[in-house]
Amino acid sequence: MSLTDDYLAAAAERGPKASAILSAAAPKLDATTFLGRCLSRPAFLGATEYRQLKADLDLLHSALTRLPERVFGGDLAEFARYVGLTEPQVQAVSRGRGPAPSRMGRADMYRDEQGFHLLEINMGSTVGGVDNPVLNAAMLEHPFIAEFVAANQLTNAETMEDVVRTILTEAKVPTGVRPVMAIADFPDSYPDLERQLHKSAEMLAPLGIDALPCPVDALEYRDDRIWLGDRAIDVVFRLFMIEDVLKPGAVEMLEPVLQASERGHVSIFTPLDAELYGSKGSLALLSDEAYRDRYPADELAALDRILPWTRMVRSGPVTVDGQRVDLLEHAIANREELVLKPTALHGGDGVLLGWQTDEATWADRLAEAMDNPWVLQRRIRPVPEEFLTDDGSEQWLLTWGAFLVSGGLGGFLIRGSQELDGGVVNMATGATATCCFYQL
Repeated sequence: MSLTDDYLAAAAERGPKASAILSAAAPKLDATTFLGRCLSRPAFLGATEYRQLKADLDLLHSALTRLPERVFGGDLAEFARYVGLTEPQVQAVSRGRGPAPSRMGRADMYRDEQGFHLLEINMGSTVGGVDNPVLNAAMLEHPFIAEFVAANQLTNAETMEDVVRTILTEAKVPTGVRPVMAIADFPDSYPDLERQLHKSAEMLAPLGIDALPCPVDALEYRDDRIWLGDRAIDVVFRLFMIEDVLKPGAVEMLEPVLQASERGHVSIFTPLDAELYGSKGSLALLSDEAYRDRYPADELAALDRILPWTRMVRSGPVTVDGQRVDLLEHAIANREELVLKPTALHGGDGVLLGWQTDEATWADRLAEAMDNPWVLQRRIRPVPEEFLTDDGSEQWLLTWGAFLVSGGLGGFLIRGSQELDGGVVNMATGATATCCFYQL
């Protein structure tokens, strides 16, 4: 039996009602990623599953971040153009690149009977959910859950602490220095996040960072420093995304921060080149058999386990399960087994699920995507998980978000949906999330 099976059996026999867990946790989840709601239990991972996933994600990061040198001769701009960035975005990425690719990211995955399979990987500081340990702590206030966690030697990551260590390491903050960090978003999206960002800033304070949320246009570059009012800024925590660069006036708005970064007067966490490694076009490169000779055996084995077939939407032949086929013909014939995704948007924007789309619409969207920055990805069929209710149980489809940090794997944000045939799952569109306890 799995840990989940053991938990469900014990909870049904002697555990608290689901409503008691939910009502106790909800007040602690206000102004957090969870938006005041959660599922009725944690998710669980045994030691074998956890260790395999940790190793596979380390190897995935290694393969992703070596794509420029292995495929493009070190030319970052050529890599950026391949995955579909426009020239303003290419220039911003080239200017805002870091000395080394960041470790910060979140891999979003489905889990089927064979294990975890990647939907997408979001690289950089724009990933959400790093406040997830608030739910672990809330769950542990229930004696039944605390006893189950202790009896099975389970633990959880303190993701916020892991992110702080990653910031201090990658921004090269000297030991013993308490940096001042601006958490900067674009002016049009900042108001929606402001309340949550101030709560995150409060959580960062005891961890050694003075965090100041702000819109990016409030930052000034003068006297060889970036300033927010009268506060000199050491680190700019980047919440704005690569698609924001296309907004009117965006390049001018970012100029002070990019210029200061180029001159070594401020650190950006994370630099804009992180967005390249999170592009779905990068996953298409990793999935393409044409480049298998560029990777060592351990990376190839990890990619084969975790990465579904993914290709850029380009006219002409591709390899599918060892056979050469025309991409468009394959996409039309296998609509119900494919997903169409833009390479560089976030939050599920633009994603089209073939099995939920009629033939005519699918064909039209494929035609629009052809030779543009889109990918096709093979459908993953996750196994739903059981969650108890007060009078029985219900099935939830889980999207596992695993955080990558400087120390390896930094915990989980797990979102649930009751649309069991799959779909775009995020908190903004009604998903309900939970936390994870695991064995080391």
